[in-house]
Amino acid sequence: MFLLYEYDIFWAFLIISSAIPVLAFLISGVLSPIRKGPEKLSSYESGIEPIGDAWLQFRIRYYMFALVFVVFDVETVFLYPWAMSFDVLGVSAFIEAFIFVLILIFGLVYAWRKGALEWS
Repeated sequence: MFLLYEYDIFWAFLIISSAIPVLAFLISGVLSPIRKGPEKLSSYESGIEPIGDAWLQFRIRYYMFALVFVVFDVETVFLYPWAMSFDVLGVSAFIEAFIFVLILIFGLVYAWRKGALEWS
């Protein structure tokens, strides 16, 4: 039987966790001083006067390098539960982990051949 009162804690947590950031932004918007001027609108770089335009275009290669790093870094975290429960799960977990690592190696070789790992 589906009873709504069993979800009271969930709804309270959802409402409170949604209200706190909204209230923080509203309070900071009301209490913060608003002063616009040339000093406020200039870009600040360690006390040195900025030279040139602040909007520089970076090559997409840097973003691709970061994305490949994040993907492989996060995917290796998934190997930890397999390693911790390997003695309980047995051979099937080893085969699954082996297939997973093969897919990661295939992705790494693909990224390497496409040049995503070249820094310059």
